[in-house]
Amino acid sequence: MERSNSIATDTRLDDPRPFSVYLAHHGSVIKVGITAAERGEARLLEQGALASTFISTGSLLGARRIENLLMTTLNLPDRVSTVRKRRARDQPGSAAERGASLIAIAEQVSELPWPDGQSRGEIQIRDHTAAYGLPADGLRPDAGLQPVPGGVITGRIACAIGPDLYLETSAGLALLDTHLLAGWALGRAAAGAVLTVPLEKLEPPQREQDALF
Repeated sequence: MERSNSIATDTRLDDPRPFSVYLAHHGSVIKVGITAAERGEARLLEQGALASTFISTGSLLGARRIENLLMTTLNLPDRVSTVRKRRARDQPGSAAERGASLIAIAEQVSELPWPDGQSRGEIQIRDHTAAYGLPADGLRPDAGLQPVPGGVITGRIACAIGPDLYLETSAGLALLDTHLLAGWALGRAAAGAVLTVPLEKLEPPQREQDALF
């Protein structure tokens, strides 16, 4: 039912609201996407973008045409895997570096013929790392938390980015994917409760190599 009336699946193309086209920084990759203008930066924060910029605003059909244009001419993806997003948090770099990467793409965008239905906007870089609590030197969790019946999760939230929570626990820095909590009945742990859920060892993120040719 939801997919039959969804912006993301192109089954809701008559929405009269204004929509914005954005560029989102995810470490080694920058993606293009669209969001209802009234939502502001909410879509960027939901997906865990490290930085972003809006490039245009207008009709939904115009936004979709521009998204397709950037995907075909600049080879920008419209999706980024969770693995790649988490890898970007290992060494996020500086806000200046993220901004420079976005500006470089935006300059390429400015040279493209512009479809009807969207008005170009002023490029303003928004860095989101402070909103998440992501430290400048990155996050490297020691383990992933696996919810089980009757299990207890305790710790202090070090960073909340997209659906992921990074917790400082008795077992070190741990990653909790909140998608895993869907359908569970949750309750407050008793004072002094200890961590009892299983831990999954996480492999260090692999560095992406430059192409050989």
